[in-house]
Amino acid sequence: MKIANTLVPIDEAAAAVQDGGALALGGMTVYRRPLGFVRALLQRDAPPRELTLLSFTGGIESDLLVGAGCVAAVRSAYFGLESFGLAPMFTQFAQSRRIRIIEETEASIVMGMRAQISGVGFMPSRAWLGTDLPALRPDVRTVTDPYSGEELIAFPAIPCDVAVLHGLAADRHGNVLINNNRGIDLELVYLADTVIATVERIVDKLERSADGIIIPYPGCSMIAELPGGAAPTSCYPLYPLDGEAFLQYTEACNAGNFDGFLRGFLQS
Repeated sequence: MKIANTLVPIDEAAAAVQDGGALALGGMTVYRRPLGFVRALLQRDAPPRELTLLSFTGGIESDLLVGAGCVAAVRSAYFGLESFGLAPMFTQFAQSRRIRIIEETEASIVMGMRAQISGVGFMPSRAWLGTDLPALRPDVRTVTDPYSGEELIAFPAIPCDVAVLHGLAADRHGNVLINNNRGIDLELVYLADTVIATVERIVDKLERSADGIIIPYPGCSMIAELPGGAAPTSCYPLYPLDGEAFLQYTEACNAGNFDGFLRGFLQS
């Protein structure tokens, strides 16, 4: 019995990302990243352009979009491949100034998201006080606490058009199970206008587990079944990180053969 109208083919989900939009990709570093969705996005007849990527940490899923020319700006506290080194295409595009880097820290991302979720223009914080970071972000200003008179940093709200998460499973009611290494996935559910979940499988009923947390319906706007949708990142406890694939990626990029790797990735 299908109750929710959220179950869609992956192509339909990928069509939700529009040119110039703000796209958030869930997961954390090399864990549970939505690589299958990125593949579907790049397989479109006209992949999106001029995207702003938002993530607590950017990884291989984001690097592929940068290398494919889909990204205009990046806002993230970290962008890399963890033990596999730098994110090669992000590094290349940043050094040649082909993308704009919106300087963020963990605190600024959290405060900007809180502001957007709360429906206000900014969120005050003591973070960044006494640092040179505000000089890199002219949109980040100071305010005076009306109660104490203290000067605070006002972090502007961070909008998000589409957020994409990868989960272990979903049921036909629209509930989604993710594991406990969740990064900011739960916050993205509240932040984004459209929330897409790709999942390893669709089941009749989700079983609660100490290793996971359930995002209840209607948290996700669309759900697409996509087995292996996080590979080559890990999707605990279903499959581990594919270190060989990461090495193949970095070697191809370092040899100037990103396009060749991308062709293989899109055909896999």
